[in-house]
Amino acid sequence: MSTRLPLGLLLPLVLHATEPSPPLVYTGPTEIAATADGGLQPVVGVQNIQVFRANRTASAHADGLTDTYNHAPMLAYWHGRFYLEYLSGAVNEHDNPTVTSLTNSADGLTWSAPRVIFPAITLPGGTHTIAHQRMGFYVTPDGRLLALSFYGTPPSPNDGKGLGRAVREIHADGSLGNIHFIRLNTHRDFPDFPLPYPLYSASSDPGFVSACEALLANQLITAQWWEEDQLDESGFYRVKGKALSFVTRPDGSTLGIWKNRLVATTTDRGETWSEKVFAANLPNNASKYWLQRTADGRYALALNPTNRNRYPLAVTTSEDCATFSGLAAIHGELPDQRFGGYLKNMGPQYVRGLEAGNPAEAGPDSNSAFWLTYSVNKEDIWVARVPVPVTTTVSGAIHDNFEANPLGTLPAEWNSYSPLWAPVRVVASEGSRAVELRDEDPYDYARIVRVFPATHGVRISFKVFARQNNGRLEIDLLDGKGARPVRIALREDGHLWICHEAQWLDTGLYSSGRWQTFELEIPPSPDADRCAVLIDDQSPLPRPAFFTDPVKSVERISFRTGEYRERGYGGHDLPQADEKSALNSFLIDDVVITPVP
Repeated sequence: MSTRLPLGLLLPLVLHATEPSPPLVYTGPTEIAATADGGLQPVVGVQNIQVFRANRTASAHADGLTDTYNHAPMLAYWHGRFYLEYLSGAVNEHDNPTVTSLTNSADGLTWSAPRVIFPAITLPGGTHTIAHQRMGFYVTPDGRLLALSFYGTPPSPNDGKGLGRAVREIHADGSLGNIHFIRLNTHRDFPDFPLPYPLYSASSDPGFVSACEALLANQLITAQWWEEDQLDESGFYRVKGKALSFVTRPDGSTLGIWKNRLVATTTDRGETWSEKVFAANLPNNASKYWLQRTADGRYALALNPTNRNRYPLAVTTSEDCATFSGLAAIHGELPDQRFGGYLKNMGPQYVRGLEAGNPAEAGPDSNSAFWLTYSVNKEDIWVARVPVPVTTTVSGAIHDNFEANPLGTLPAEWNSYSPLWAPVRVVASEGSRAVELRDEDPYDYARIVRVFPATHGVRISFKVFARQNNGRLEIDLLDGKGARPVRIALREDGHLWICHEAQWLDTGLYSSGRWQTFELEIPPSPDADRCAVLIDDQSPLPRPAFFTDPVKSVERISFRTGEYRERGYGGHDLPQADEKSALNSFLIDDVVITPVP
């Protein structure tokens, strides 16, 4: 049984009658397990997509970087493309040099090879700048896209002594304008050091100058910059704090949230702010929070829902952007950290959504989903497509044959976990379509999950096509907290194993190169603790498989190309992490799930 931690591990917030309520209150209540998914139900239909996989010896980076610290991604959508920038350092957080890299995508699924867009500057004495940013992009009022990064100096990039903030334009064809500084730090190190880039005002493009001035005049947007400036005394900032995220509420005011669950409001777009206070009943951690309005008129707050752990990545929602309730997992996977490093926290963390700017640039499917980006273990960069409305339940029977899904996409209404070396895709198969789970990753796996109505009695059928007889595919039924009463595994030994009361039973060889039909049935009686299994209409066991985990109901089926893991671990380099393993491939099709009355 997993240890369960109270949300935030906080003492109850007591409000006296004379004290105003904080502008953000979480009314949960819930508990978080010390597992990758926190014991939370997943948001139905989330697609987790790996953008960049760290590799020390065979980099996919266009500039040949073999950095294994990759973190703090920022996301924008402009002129029909996603743009994503992130920090990149050799091994550790705040290594010098640390640079800012950029990648882009038309669909959020396939991403370009990243390239450095803000290279390091060599400083007096031979050290280099350390990139840092709490803001990455800005769409100007006249429709230009600006990319930004901050040039910090060792040993810390956000202590107020860095050189300053840089900016360059991304053009509609993807080309980049020249690098300029948009703001220099008042108390910067090396004040007499000749900077390699001019101020924005020296640009020969008056449109670029106007765009930068529009950004500088936006108090709400530039409030995200304070952390790197810190010691600024010019009165440029109206509020101080780390990693601000903000959203406009129904009454027209703006709610802001910073690290450590600090919140405040402004009614004049950042010119003045209420006093910052702690949000009620939220975890107080050094990871980031992300606030945004969703297409259904509600509000979402994405976060890591414990004080210390940066996993899982979860979301809570609200109708009024004041009282938030419910909690569900967005990214509930935690692979092993492949490369050790200083200050490399574990987990999907530092979440950001599409950055503020032109409201029309809200994503390719903004009426049905919103997009987030985050790093995993501070070495890999991911995005998530989160369907709207945010829900953990579905209704009705399930009949999925994937014929309506475009080839090369992820299956609609399924939760997909798709690493670069273990991708999930809808593919053609014998004149129809199926979902393929490929796997060449020595330390991760491909996974799909289908949520169905919570029930005790259920009939489930599906087909599996194994392209080899030495790969692994694990099939689980799960309850709402992730317990797995029914477990089936096609293993590397070529045998099919079924778990019966926590004992794995060898049922003989599984077939490769052809479709096999699986049928599972749990009786409707609430006292039933067994599942009948048929494979190609034959029972591989002399009797039903009795539950390994006792549960009252089941509500998910999972297909996974690797062994189950509660959570991963890190802190040291893993062997052969840069080398692909032998390819395994499994097809899934014709999934039918019907509750038994």
